[in-house]
Amino acid sequence: MSETGEVPAKAGRRGIWGWMLFDWAAQPFFTVVTTFVFGPYFVSRMSSDPVSAQAAWSNMATVSSLVIALLSPVLGSIADQSGARKPWIGVFAAVKVTCLCTLWLAVPGSPLMWPALAMIGASIAAEFSIVFNDSMMSRLVPQRDVGRISNLAWGLGYLGGMLVLIAVVTLLAASPDTGRTLIGIPPLFGLDPQQGEDARITGPISAMWYLIFILPMFLFTPDAAKGLPFQAAVRSGLVELKATLRELRERKGITRFLIARMLYQDGVNGLLILGGTFAAGMFGWATIELGIYGIILNVIAIFGCVAAGWIDRIAGSKTVVIGSLLLLIAATAGIVSTGPGYVFFGLMRLSTADSGGLFGTAAEKAYILFGLLIGIAFGPVQASSRSYLARSVSLSEAGRYFGIYALSGRATSFMATLAFSLVTYASGSAHLGMATLMIFLIGGLALLVATPFPANRE
Repeated sequence: MSETGEVPAKAGRRGIWGWMLFDWAAQPFFTVVTTFVFGPYFVSRMSSDPVSAQAAWSNMATVSSLVIALLSPVLGSIADQSGARKPWIGVFAAVKVTCLCTLWLAVPGSPLMWPALAMIGASIAAEFSIVFNDSMMSRLVPQRDVGRISNLAWGLGYLGGMLVLIAVVTLLAASPDTGRTLIGIPPLFGLDPQQGEDARITGPISAMWYLIFILPMFLFTPDAAKGLPFQAAVRSGLVELKATLRELRERKGITRFLIARMLYQDGVNGLLILGGTFAAGMFGWATIELGIYGIILNVIAIFGCVAAGWIDRIAGSKTVVIGSLLLLIAATAGIVSTGPGYVFFGLMRLSTADSGGLFGTAAEKAYILFGLLIGIAFGPVQASSRSYLARSVSLSEAGRYFGIYALSGRATSFMATLAFSLVTYASGSAHLGMATLMIFLIGGLALLVATPFPANRE
């Protein structure tokens, strides 16, 4: 019996693993394409003006976030009425795979507009799929195990993203200067780093990875029973959404949680979207450096999620989220305070000598240390937020509330990237732009502290 009084449908081991493999399938898009390889390539190598390219990348994230914020609650409510989630995931998978494959055509010097449009399509399809996948979670295991499988799935996702990233930096991504990969071999398939092929190939690779590894979810994970026909589900879902929004006035704990999550997730999204491009702009990191940095963060993230799953089951999701936010705030402050030759806003001077190897300056090493805090925290803060809500709503309302949950993660996320863009444009400093992310992290933490757990207790 769940805390909401409903018995979840039992899923066998294969069904649970099929559901968790969705994160394994989806993560390379976020790790390899958005954060560590294609995103930095878009900013530092596609255009001769990295500041304008960085702003264009931020604008892409802003547009994606607006569409996701507006439509996710609608789709979540429709999902509750139509019942089955898998057909929706299949449709959005087709959109995501198509958009990712077109990134291969993003050659250096080509207009930034159409690769940005492809990224918008892929990002929207990815997030809509997550709404439907997340809403399946509560039906698979008892409530006490939701936090554990949520964190394990997130950790599995980081492992998948890390493996693809390792393959890219060791086999495909070569230094433009030497033409060799990290292990000293020419890139496979004759990829030309001068033409950005080592970065462009990540789109098709992530697409194929996703297409293959979502199959176990389709084959083995139980779905909800089929409900209303499509047109009736749309009508009923819109009515249900209006009722849910009115209902939130009475469910103050859930409302406070969703607002808190809206704020701190903006900061988390900003770190994920802009962290790699920020490092590329400051230190001139190419694909190999960014790939190694990403591998380090993902290794730490896997252990962070495993530990968080254990803490979540013992101490609750709220404890995990608060601890993670404190680490992210400290990490963001550290990153913003670091520049060539200094850390802590110049209070500590560092040698500018370059050893000639990877991360050869002291400032780069300091940046990586702050990045480790992000690695520990950015998985658990999202996985335990997902279980926080799952423990606070009933099975029959999971779709509509996870749709609003997606809204809370995206409704103002354009504000984080927009704040970055505006401050960077106005000041000419990406450091000041990154500093705006702390406003969202601190604001969300302050509100979450006063929120009950589970959120339906108020």
